[in-house]
Amino acid sequence: MKFRRRHRDVPELNTTSTADISFMLLVFFLVTSSMSSDKGLGRKLPPVDEQRQEQRDISRSNVLQVALDADDVLYCDDKQVTLTELQRQVESFVASRQTDRHIIAVRTDRHTSYNAYFEMQTAIVAAYRHLREQMAQRQYGHSFSECTDEEHDAIVARYPQRISEGMPTEKGGQP
Repeated sequence: MKFRRRHRDVPELNTTSTADISFMLLVFFLVTSSMSSDKGLGRKLPPVDEQRQEQRDISRSNVLQVALDADDVLYCDDKQVTLTELQRQVESFVASRQTDRHIIAVRTDRHTSYNAYFEMQTAIVAAYRHLREQMAQRQYGHSFSECTDEEHDAIVARYPQRISEGMPTEKGGQP
């Protein structure tokens, strides 16, 4: 007996709608999933002017040193402080200066956590915000957010946000 092999036809799989279904699933998952948004710090950087870079000499009495070490310990003028104490010290430091030549000098360690850095920056900005709000209430009788452009400019001129950040070091915050 001879067995004759029959050639069987393999049924084809209809894949014409596979691309459409994949695209619809992709769109569905993109629309229904939530993306976590990162927190950030809003900063206005000075314009790059290679022709004219101004060096300013600032007295040590007009510089407030703020530092974070590798263990996220916060220092203000080489004294360990909490975030609340830092905000109070920044407020009193900036309010006591009659000139716009004050600087908040920030140093960090390379191993400082982002969360600690962000909280430190938030405390510094909160101090400026509180000072500006107080001046708006005292001078104009309404909140800083309700100020006209001229009022806003006058308040910002009195309390300019001047934060200088150095390069992170291995011993950024240790006195």
